[in-house]
Amino acid sequence: MTLVTFLFEALLISLSGVMAPGPMTAVTLGKGSESPRAGALVAVGHGLVEFPLMFALFYGFGYLLDFSYVTAAIGLMGGIVLLFMAVGMLRSINSVVSPSVSSLNSPMTSGVLLTIANPYFLVWWVTVGATLIMRSIGFGVFAFLTFAVLHWLCDFAWCYFLSILSFNGGRFFGHGFQKSMFAFCGVFLLVFGGKFVADAAKVFMG
Repeated sequence: MTLVTFLFEALLISLSGVMAPGPMTAVTLGKGSESPRAGALVAVGHGLVEFPLMFALFYGFGYLLDFSYVTAAIGLMGGIVLLFMAVGMLRSINSVVSPSVSSLNSPMTSGVLLTIANPYFLVWWVTVGATLIMRSIGFGVFAFLTFAVLHWLCDFAWCYFLSILSFNGGRFFGHGFQKSMFAFCGVFLLVFGGKFVADAAKVFMG
């Protein structure tokens, strides 16, 4: 396998993970109603967590995430964060002015929090992501760095696209569209928050 072939495969795998619906998708759509650049900032916050994690896996520290209680604790805290964000988003639907999620942290901060609090993000990296990192090492450090940047650019492009879509949709369809988007995203976050908490409870109670 050549380096180009590996990077192409890594690109496709990364996109499949990035485009899967999740809490970051919901928050990006919500914050996109305020600014078309919100998604870019969410991706930057995501990268502030993701790049150090990739380097930690590169240097062999991924074993720490193999302990079920570690991921369960992260999931519990993450679920609580998502539930608070969901309530804040749903409460803002009937605002007198255009719905706003400014009180739910800045886009960049949200990117950091959602990344840290998502146990499935960690599971992906210690399984699929770690495999890609190990394969990249076979081509040298440059290949690993290229893969890391390429993977994050997938996050950046997708989040940016979602926020542009949300912003333009809100401008075209008006407040009704924005309220519907906030309702959808708020419920979405409630579901994920509840699932994170329930999954963590099963581990601690099992």
